[in-house]
Amino acid sequence: MRSLTFKLLLAFIAVSLTVALLGAAMIHYTTQREFAEFALNNAQRTFINRAMTYYQLNGSWQGFSRALFQQLAPQQPLQYPSGQLPLLPPLQDPQNSAYTFLLADVDGKVVVPVKPYRPGELLPPDLLAEGIPMYLDGQVIGTVIASGEAPPLAQREQQFLKNSDSSLCFASLGALAVAIIMSLLLTHGLTRPLRELTRAMRVTARGEFGHQAVMRSQDEIGQLAQDFNQMSADLARLSEQRKQMTADIAHDLRSPLTVISGYIESMQDGVLKPTPERLNAIQDEVRHLERLVEDLRTLSLADAGELSLNLAPIAPAGLLEQVRTAYQHIAERAGVALTTQAEADLPRLQADPDRMMQVLGNLVSNAIRHTPEGGKVSVQWTVDSGQWAVSGQRVPVIRKNAIPLTTDYCLLLTVADTGSGIPTADLPHIFDRFYRVDNSRQSSSESGLGLAIAKSIVEAHGGKISVESELGQGTSFHVLLPTA
Repeated sequence: MRSLTFKLLLAFIAVSLTVALLGAAMIHYTTQREFAEFALNNAQRTFINRAMTYYQLNGSWQGFSRALFQQLAPQQPLQYPSGQLPLLPPLQDPQNSAYTFLLADVDGKVVVPVKPYRPGELLPPDLLAEGIPMYLDGQVIGTVIASGEAPPLAQREQQFLKNSDSSLCFASLGALAVAIIMSLLLTHGLTRPLRELTRAMRVTARGEFGHQAVMRSQDEIGQLAQDFNQMSADLARLSEQRKQMTADIAHDLRSPLTVISGYIESMQDGVLKPTPERLNAIQDEVRHLERLVEDLRTLSLADAGELSLNLAPIAPAGLLEQVRTAYQHIAERAGVALTTQAEADLPRLQADPDRMMQVLGNLVSNAIRHTPEGGKVSVQWTVDSGQWAVSGQRVPVIRKNAIPLTTDYCLLLTVADTGSGIPTADLPHIFDRFYRVDNSRQSSSESGLGLAIAKSIVEAHGGKISVESELGQGTSFHVLLPTA
């Protein structure tokens, strides 16, 4: 398989050779045509000068045809009937038709014939109109008509054309040599970023994620390098997340298993008795394992696009009532005020009630957990104003990638708290799996998958979820959902 460098070089050479040959052919053709036209005009002027000289010397055209076509030895003067010499040298090849021009007298009769016309024949008026009239003292004395054939070139003229063709050939070869050199330079410059990108891809293929290719231009190849660099960075980040996720899963599985294993071994050894409290502790850890496994299963189904949804029209106010009933007691124990609000006459949602309660449960429980005593958590449904389309930013709907206010995204769920807030650096990763803003604030029952599951469920419904937060002021989660 030929390399791209060879193919580009071959293409450049082929184009250069084609252009050089076409240019040389056009120049050759134009030179030959212009020179032939020049020779024809020059021969015509010579013929007219001869004819005028003869007529001035003799006063008529009698004997001009015989004198014109009389072949003499080289350098022997041509004698005219009057005995006087012409002003111009004689013709060297009088029998060649290319040197002949048809000459008619003032009456249109042929003086110097050209086939198919004969001496003395009267020419038609339209043919005479195409000729060049000759004037002497203001009177027309005859008409010259070109035969249309190019005259033969003299030896010096032929040598000039030959030298011109030779120069054109050398110029074409020189241009081709320069084109080959330029093609080598251009080909090397064009393929260098591709070679570097290929090496970077091979490094990435070996599992060394994060390797960056050098961007040398802003063209399509530069854009390709930029996209590769972004992909490589994403792969490195995902690889680190995968490693961290594996470690987090192992940790989250090890903790309850250690507790369960410790209780069981102690009971088997008779160190501890199987009291109801200890059995309940074991049961709690089993439930924790079940929740973790179920969360992982939910995420795997969402990744595969197989998350089952039992869609049905549901009232947003009904979801708020369920949330208030489920978490009011928890909020009161934490000393946090939980309020719910829904605008009047809201359209129904097209959603899975259980999945949506899972989303609301994750958001509200996180808000209560991270809000200090005396704080407030509010949950409200409103008609979407079209401003919460970009995660972490409040932007107008005309912004690129913003979701416009349409019937597909017309309800906005906001869960806001007055907690400590989330650092700006953590906002882009808040929905990542097992991502914890502050590990010290996480209880042993948290898996770090709640927000990732909420995001997957919302997107499975065709919605969007975003977050905005300010340290010391609180955090707000916004969920856009389609209506029924």
